[in-house]
Amino acid sequence: MEAKNFSDIETAKERSLTISDKEKSNGIIAYITIIGLVIAFIQNQELKSEYVNFHVRQMIGLALIMIAVSWIPFVGWFIALVGIVFWIMGLMGAINGERKPIPIVGEHFQEWFKSVGA
Repeated sequence: MEAKNFSDIETAKERSLTISDKEKSNGIIAYITIIGLVIAFIQNQELKSEYVNFHVRQMIGLALIMIAVSWIPFVGWFIALVGIVFWIMGLMGAINGERKPIPIVGEHFQEWFKSVGA
């Protein structure tokens, strides 16, 4: 068995202290269908959490891309499969309390949708 690095444990503790359970829950809810995205967005209107805004922006971008390309034969289906993998990565980031952008497009989503939650 490999020993855990104490700095990783400390970083996890610090991360869990910086966001509340409500913020973490709303971040997770944002990834649970379009309805969850709307619920997380509305609940965050009074909370004004940058953490929740981050995950809402990620999911808005993913949803738009998946809707736009899923009807295109073959290429669109492949992109939709990649989108599902990215969705899982975003959801896992929210579950772990992280703000990790989705590969390739996550930084763009943050820029394109920066007015969301502002």
